[in-house]
Amino acid sequence: MFPTFINSIPRFFLVLLTGMFLSCSQNNSNIEYIKGALPPAEAISTLELPPGFQIELLASEPLISDPVDMTIDENGNIYVVEMHGYPLDKSGQGRVKLLRDTNGDGMMDESVVFADGLIWPFGIMRWKQGVIVADAPYILYLKDEDRDGVSESRDTLLSGFAFSNAQMNVGGPIFGLDNWIYLTSEAGGTYQMYKELFGKLGTEIIFPDALEGQTISAQGSGRTVRFKPDTHEMELTSGSTQFSRAFDQWGRHLLSNNSNHVYHEVLAAPYLNRNENLLVPYSTKTLSDHGSQVYSITSRPQKQLLTNEGVFTSACGITAYKGGAFPAPYDQSITFVAEPVSNIVHVDLLKNDQSSFTAKRIGTPTEEFLASTDYWFRPVNMYVGPDGALYVLDYYRQIIEHPEWMSEEAIESGDLLNGNDMGRIYRITGPGSEKTDWNAELPLGDKTTADLIPFLAHSNSWWRLNAQRLIIDRDDASVGPELIKLLDESTDSLGRLHALWTLEGLGLIDQDIIIQGLNDPTPGVRENAVLIAERHLQEYPELTSILAKMEADPDPRVRFQLLCTLGYDDSDASKQARYNILLKDLADPWVQIAALSADSFKSTDILEEMISNYGSGNNSQYNALIYRLSELLVTGGETKAIGSVLSTAVRHIQTGRQQSWESATLNGLSKGLNAKKKPIREIDAKKPELLAIFLNNENASIRKSAFNLMRSAGISDLPKNNPELESKLLTRIHDKELPGDRRADIVEFLSLTYPHKNLDFFEALIHPEEDVAVQLAALTALNTLDGIEMSHFAITNWEKLSPQIRSAAVQAHLSSAEQVKLFLDAIEKGDIQKSSVDFYRRVRFMTYADDAIKRRARAIFSQKEEGEINAAYKGALDLKGDREKGKKVFEKSCAICHQVDGELGTAIGPDLNTVYSWSPEGIMSQVLFPNSSVTVGYELWEIELNDGDRIQGVIANESPTAITVRNVGMDDRVVSRTSIKSLKSMDYSMMPGGFDEIIGVEEMADLIAFLKGR
Repeated sequence: MFPTFINSIPRFFLVLLTGMFLSCSQNNSNIEYIKGALPPAEAISTLELPPGFQIELLASEPLISDPVDMTIDENGNIYVVEMHGYPLDKSGQGRVKLLRDTNGDGMMDESVVFADGLIWPFGIMRWKQGVIVADAPYILYLKDEDRDGVSESRDTLLSGFAFSNAQMNVGGPIFGLDNWIYLTSEAGGTYQMYKELFGKLGTEIIFPDALEGQTISAQGSGRTVRFKPDTHEMELTSGSTQFSRAFDQWGRHLLSNNSNHVYHEVLAAPYLNRNENLLVPYSTKTLSDHGSQVYSITSRPQKQLLTNEGVFTSACGITAYKGGAFPAPYDQSITFVAEPVSNIVHVDLLKNDQSSFTAKRIGTPTEEFLASTDYWFRPVNMYVGPDGALYVLDYYRQIIEHPEWMSEEAIESGDLLNGNDMGRIYRITGPGSEKTDWNAELPLGDKTTADLIPFLAHSNSWWRLNAQRLIIDRDDASVGPELIKLLDESTDSLGRLHALWTLEGLGLIDQDIIIQGLNDPTPGVRENAVLIAERHLQEYPELTSILAKMEADPDPRVRFQLLCTLGYDDSDASKQARYNILLKDLADPWVQIAALSADSFKSTDILEEMISNYGSGNNSQYNALIYRLSELLVTGGETKAIGSVLSTAVRHIQTGRQQSWESATLNGLSKGLNAKKKPIREIDAKKPELLAIFLNNENASIRKSAFNLMRSAGISDLPKNNPELESKLLTRIHDKELPGDRRADIVEFLSLTYPHKNLDFFEALIHPEEDVAVQLAALTALNTLDGIEMSHFAITNWEKLSPQIRSAAVQAHLSSAEQVKLFLDAIEKGDIQKSSVDFYRRVRFMTYADDAIKRRARAIFSQKEEGEINAAYKGALDLKGDREKGKKVFEKSCAICHQVDGELGTAIGPDLNTVYSWSPEGIMSQVLFPNSSVTVGYELWEIELNDGDRIQGVIANESPTAITVRNVGMDDRVVSRTSIKSLKSMDYSMMPGGFDEIIGVEEMADLIAFLKGR
């Protein structure tokens, strides 16, 4: 078992169980507590918190069961979403319960069914006369007009969402500071075993009651939606998140998924969409400075087949604490994240970090905020109530994982639904907290609109946001003067913040109010005032000059928002302000992206000045910006500037005054040229000088960048004006005093400039005594010039090829259908062993576009029947494996795609740092049958481009404008969405079957020992 609380002082917890608390669960005697399940009164004693924090039981079975979300409305009613259908039942067992306190003691003692017949309800938000509920593929409005506690009607606000992998289905909703309603969702992750039940990828997302309203494609973006039901407005955000999202007190977006427990949406979608020439592969920043490690204290862990231990695998329910009742350091900039598999709730302290944050642990590095020794404890969500307490929703199940990632034995055990008649909600309060009678201020719903205004300055965000929502719902413009008075007179910065957004939501904002916000003493208010000003730039054009004059604001977040907002204005003042902010905050990579995203941005505006200032600051920061600027010169069609900057770079190199900016410039131009795919005269004119640099310069990065640019521009015409070029190239290739990588570059150059060169020349370079880099370059050249000849050569000489060259040869055979056929012929004849084909490339063969080839490859590489393999490998479970030998098995068979603790291999597939907690059967099953389920985030996709090219790999990052594809043996490739013809999720993992042909029984025992024994 993983050690916990090493070298730490004991923690204390206070359990409050009075008679009135027990009254909410006193009728649970009919519940059968089996297989380790504990009644609520016992379960609460298994929970541990930091010293002084208190935990109480608010509600439990039979009042509630399977709770996944809750909300407390303005009248003090508690709505709880129950998702009973998980993991396989879609018959409509989901419900919304309304909890009541009938005797006024502050504890729930009655529940009624507010709404039922829901499939997998995933989230809830109070709205108008009822609640909004996310129940994929719909967003529903459940209305209770007569206020009898039962919904009598339901309207579909949005439809078209995917109904697939549970945690990726649409969730939320949550009311944002900016008056939008935000949802959660994430793309991908379709079940394989249960595809027929849960394989709906969604259609167009629409407002069903607005025939000509907006539509958004549900598939292909993976990003979340925000909407306004009253005005039928809907937009995609720039990031995606699973089953949770949160906002800090200033409205900044905090997201989470199963393995990345907290990340920040730094750049909003509109900023990334406005410059079509700028490709940005990501819009979010991972915040944790302590990785993904978690520390469970569960005494009897129950881990399923593909469940990792020791790291986040089921992070959900991210909640920003804004309750105003916890002590420092838990009082500000705090996020809580549930991790039900490990039976914990994790806490992070968010520290400002330029335009974003860094998330840090609080307290002892090996302790969690809330942990339980009870493995049935399954916290899935949290809620900050009107009392400032943190409410924790405990799904309380024996098994929380989906059967997609479980063994057959576990699925057939009958335990899948154990606990579906149970569930608890706990209330956590800070040290010294007394029971707060928040009902004294309720019901808010009965107060006049004017009486709601003071609550905008409440220390608890529950009151602030509910008051703001109610005021805007009532659309009562008469309270405008009172809101302006709050803005003028309140000493509370959050009160002024909510006054601004409430005025904006009511349509009462004007230029004077915005200017007042821009001059606020609190940075967070100024930041939001800039965002509000952005919405009114056309209405109040004078705002742009006012914003431009704020360029020296002392707060980096205000400057960052100014940079984003001023990107919509093309005036000289705005341009200068953007440039000044960029220079001041150049170290922040997000600032660079924001600056380049401007509507009218031209690289010429600043590139020459960047070059002239080179060396006055951090060169790596300048290089990153110069690279992007040079790329934008080409994608933006600034041909005159291309010639100027290229001439300057070449001149610097020729005179020996080169710095690293020249490489950045040439590589940026090359990347832009690859995207543009049109000749540029100014670059063509410099080919002779670039050729001289390539042949003679001693700096490897300079030579490579010159080659890259020539190759992008086309170099087949160079021999016409260089009659002695071929002999020069051959001399350098045979000069073994030169480094191998330099000779390899010349081999590639030769194949491009002399395409009819005798193929024997390249074949002769593929020899065990030759430098590996040269051999690889020769093989690539051979394949480029004559793929069929390369195939015949490689198959004939297979025994003589080193492992690296074999690997490259296998990859080369995927270049054409004819080469694939030749390679499969060789395997069937026994000239090449199947074991020579690594895991990823087997997938490439078995998913080849040609159906006949696909079927043939699957027949060759297909795995055996599970029973046959299991019988053959059963002995591995009885053997005592050797860890050192197992490490060698890993390096040989697994390291091509996996790492362990960030070491030993390549980070293409999931890191295997946590499989030590798996059962030996589980490890072996996943090795032998990798396609039985694909880990979320590592699905194989095929992208067909408009020019006919096809790319396969995992989607490592995506933004509104670009997708980053990651694959074995290639650099990450950023693909513009505009160049994509089709995007298709494959039915295969990147890790194919057939390991029984590669790993023997004893090797399997050794591998298991290595993975479990670290």
